[in-house]
Amino acid sequence: MNLKINTALISVFYKDGLCEIVNKLNEFGVKIYSTGGTYDFIKNSGINVQTVESLTSYPSIFGGRVKTLHPKIFGGILFRRNNAKDTEEQIQYQVPPIDLVIVDLYPFEETLKQNASEDDLIEKIDIGGISLIRAAAKNFSDVLVVSSRKQYDCLKKILIEQQGETTLAQRKYFAAEAFNISSHYDTEIFKYLNQQHDINVFKQSIEQANQLRYGENPHQKATFFGNIDEVFSQLHGKEISYNNLLDIDSAINLINEFDEPTFAILKHNNACGCASHNDITEAWKLALQADPVSAFGGVIITNKTVDKSCAEEINKLFFEVIIAPDFTIDALNILQSKKNRIILQQKQFDIPQKQFRTILNGIVEQDRDNCTGGTDGLDFMTEKKPSEEQIRDLIFANKLVKHSKSNAIVLAKNRMLLASGIGQTSRVDSLKQAIEKAKNFDLSLADAVMASDAFFPFADCVQIACEAGISAVIQPGGSVRDKESVDYCNANDMIMVSTGIRHFRH
Repeated sequence: MNLKINTALISVFYKDGLCEIVNKLNEFGVKIYSTGGTYDFIKNSGINVQTVESLTSYPSIFGGRVKTLHPKIFGGILFRRNNAKDTEEQIQYQVPPIDLVIVDLYPFEETLKQNASEDDLIEKIDIGGISLIRAAAKNFSDVLVVSSRKQYDCLKKILIEQQGETTLAQRKYFAAEAFNISSHYDTEIFKYLNQQHDINVFKQSIEQANQLRYGENPHQKATFFGNIDEVFSQLHGKEISYNNLLDIDSAINLINEFDEPTFAILKHNNACGCASHNDITEAWKLALQADPVSAFGGVIITNKTVDKSCAEEINKLFFEVIIAPDFTIDALNILQSKKNRIILQQKQFDIPQKQFRTILNGIVEQDRDNCTGGTDGLDFMTEKKPSEEQIRDLIFANKLVKHSKSNAIVLAKNRMLLASGIGQTSRVDSLKQAIEKAKNFDLSLADAVMASDAFFPFADCVQIACEAGISAVIQPGGSVRDKESVDYCNANDMIMVSTGIRHFRH
């Protein structure tokens, strides 16, 4: 049912875009009530406007904390026009109907990002505004609620095309938007207040949504929720897909482990190539050596600027995505030679410290695995101790195995990934897979190091590694049979180091 707007209540924090709306309402003879700064803005725009106090006969009190919380305001919004009893009381108590509510909320989230004091934040918790929004949204049968300046264009279009009238479908849609805004607002306040407590509930709210072409497979719908522009700028290429995003996430998490110039190549969320070298072009060449077959169509990431010579080498490979903190102009010109190639300039951003996923009929949440460890946390388990170069390789391999699907084994030397065995149901199978891959690409395992994401339940893995030429092993430790692996290493002049930290990744 179409309803004409006769009376409006307007009280907003942000005034941009409001002038056109009030002018249009004035054209249709709508009576406008307003508060404080919004009243002054409308009046100064030359539009006839009434104060809320003229309706309630009550002033704004407590520093503006109480302005609109009054029966004549909420009664005008909430009374049901088709309910005889409501109409009778509306007449009895002289409550004027309010058909349109334009109210936004104090900027709590924006103030929080400014590291404001708690007193300032508390004053940005809206009470009257959110109450008005909820009231108007509840009575969508009779009232249109506009709860964000982002909706002004849509409102203006409705006013012009329908001559100041609204349909039930439109009012219901705006009500849904209003509850979306109010629920997000309350969630952000709760999360702030719960920082010093531990009320164990799952509450997340993300307003930005990006519809993706499809999900993991073409028959699956998918959406990315979040502000992806905070993470990187897309300089070139096609639309980013669901699978691209998964690989990009894995790539960024991996590269963040390294301070020295490093290149990594990922496929299906796992590194198939990675190397650290003072010369970034050399780092690329070494990274590619590990598995040039898997690198085809992969995601490439580096933590240093890509220059012309580096881009010339990279451009020899077909790949989907490249991510770097910067690119020289010459490098961009080379890399942009492929129309669909996605080129991303990474930004500094805050990585969420909680991870969650849907399982069964609910959600599991965990802390992000921020433990990798350096030399301070190492326990030298064997009689033979590693050299400084071996320690660097062991830590390098441990960073890689942390970001590989379990069961995972990584083989490395001279800060270069030689091969990895990932996602196997047996740790022995993961090791055999890694050894076979290294052989396939003629990469020597002599004096290489091995990293395992979890402990060795038996000595079989260190025996196989030793027979392949591997000289040092890093693992979490903690097996009741650790001694068997240590004894084998001691008997065969091998090195074993434990970290005390497991890195399962499923």
